[in-house]
Amino acid sequence: MFPQDLYTPEFSVSGDEVAVIETSKGTIRVELDGDGAPIHVANFCELATMGFYDGLKFHRFVPGFVIQGGDPNTRDMEPADVAAGLMGPDGRPGTGGPGYCIKGEFLTNPRNSHEDGALAMARSMNPDSAGSQFYFCLGAQHNLDSGYTVFGQTVEGFDVISELRAGDVIEHVSIVHKEQ
Repeated sequence: MFPQDLYTPEFSVSGDEVAVIETSKGTIRVELDGDGAPIHVANFCELATMGFYDGLKFHRFVPGFVIQGGDPNTRDMEPADVAAGLMGPDGRPGTGGPGYCIKGEFLTNPRNSHEDGALAMARSMNPDSAGSQFYFCLGAQHNLDSGYTVFGQTVEGFDVISELRAGDVIEHVSIVHKEQ
């Protein structure tokens, strides 16, 4: 992939965005880092406001490491089939995206630290291959700092994150501002 092929989100980041992620296990609030990772925050906000994440399932759970979601291939799958890693009507969970990639910001974000509850973008081997899949860190994962972009930090709902498993549903993601 060449830089001219990378998507530039149209969402205008103000720097005080908070993602409210409603799941089948409860609600998580994440302060987004629009200053450190403006492309990732704009991309996530743009997808959220379009309803892209609504109804998707978390598809990857590695105890003590991450819980990952945001793959559109999981939309029309049963939770148990997602958890089992079965092929869905749109492909295998973990292989889908929005149809584009964004530029990695892990080298330019001064706060790119995979702390417990950090929200970061998953990607393939290409550092500029993130699209829609994201993960929450289950404990500090600093080995990921030099290769994956952190774009938010959980401020409420750590208990919810700890209960999430593959197959759990992302019911709705809304973007509010810190004072809301």
